[in-house]
Amino acid sequence: MKIDAAADFSWLREPPLASLLAALNRDGEEARVVGGAVRNTLLALPHGDIDIATTALPQEVMRRAEAAGFKAVPTGIDHGTVTVVIAGRPFEVTTLREDVETFGRHATVRFGRDWTRDAERRDFTMNALFLSLDGTVHDLVGGLADLKKRHVRFIGDAATRIAEDYLRILRFFRFHAYYGEGAPDADGLTAAIKARAGLDQLSRERVRMELIKLMVAPHAVPTLAVMAEAGLLGMVLGGVPRLASFANMEKVEAACGLAPDATRRLGALNAWLPEDAERLWLRLRLSNAERERLAAMSENWWRVSPAMGDAAARELIYRVGAEYFTERALLAWSRAEASAHDDAWRALATLPARWTTPTFPLRAADFIARGVEKGPVLGSALARSEEMWIREGFPMERKALDRIVNEALGG
Repeated sequence: MKIDAAADFSWLREPPLASLLAALNRDGEEARVVGGAVRNTLLALPHGDIDIATTALPQEVMRRAEAAGFKAVPTGIDHGTVTVVIAGRPFEVTTLREDVETFGRHATVRFGRDWTRDAERRDFTMNALFLSLDGTVHDLVGGLADLKKRHVRFIGDAATRIAEDYLRILRFFRFHAYYGEGAPDADGLTAAIKARAGLDQLSRERVRMELIKLMVAPHAVPTLAVMAEAGLLGMVLGGVPRLASFANMEKVEAACGLAPDATRRLGALNAWLPEDAERLWLRLRLSNAERERLAAMSENWWRVSPAMGDAAARELIYRVGAEYFTERALLAWSRAEASAHDDAWRALATLPARWTTPTFPLRAADFIARGVEKGPVLGSALARSEEMWIREGFPMERKALDRIVNEALGG
């Protein structure tokens, strides 16, 4: 089926894409934009990365790109993919193909010139829409109808598509969370549940990538609820998901004017103690920075509340840092009985924006001047004086600092 779309595809005529399509669309070969850029434009969303499908073989793609003065990189040439870089912008160009045998991500492919066969090997109908240079959308698998209904549906038999790559289980939920409405496709959900053991075959890096994207999807809460009910979310996390905390984290982020944050939301979903951060780090191969954030926000979060008072809150900000304080406060707020409109909680979580963390003003020289020699005694005196300075509310006056030095030295 060939349908003229009313969507704004003016970006087709913009360089450098127009130059690349011109180089590929001649001498009997054809190239079309495919996938996410087409889908997103039809949904009036930013088109994002632009992928291109072509009848030209990979070597011919490279020859044409280089002849046009572009950089061609054979990033996945065995599977037909060449990355063409123009003015620093990459475009993935992939030859039409069909999968002969599939082993997860490792498939044996056959190049061809059949657009329908190429569409049928893809995952979801809304991802298999092709766009010609003249602005015509080519729908070969019913993607336009599904897109109109906001229905994420596997192409052909859902179980077969999943068996080709078990990561499609997580992609099914992730795409539903971004583009779907209502309940997930029944056939897709059933197939995902039946094939859930295949999740254990996936690399932790690939699972992390999908889960992190899902954390910030517009419809993450109902999607995660379906995954939890189906027994899939606990498998992925290796722990009990806390959906109420996740849902509340969405609300308190918005109440504080914060952008959605995947790591923060993952903490709300599944980090109750610092030990949970270690488990998630190992299970999902998180970065060290992500592990540190999860551990920091889950450390004694239950002790954080408006009842602690400004003095205790400022002390905690000084000890853990403004960012970690905010995330710990948001986590505590997401698990409190207060609503996302609670002024006291909002004031607590945003305190670092109104209070600049001071720098401890005393130095070793202040003690050496009083006869303290370098060594353990000096270090202990500095530590005692800093604790006194914190307890007294971070005074900066010289008189108060001299008194703290004297008391730290036992004077």
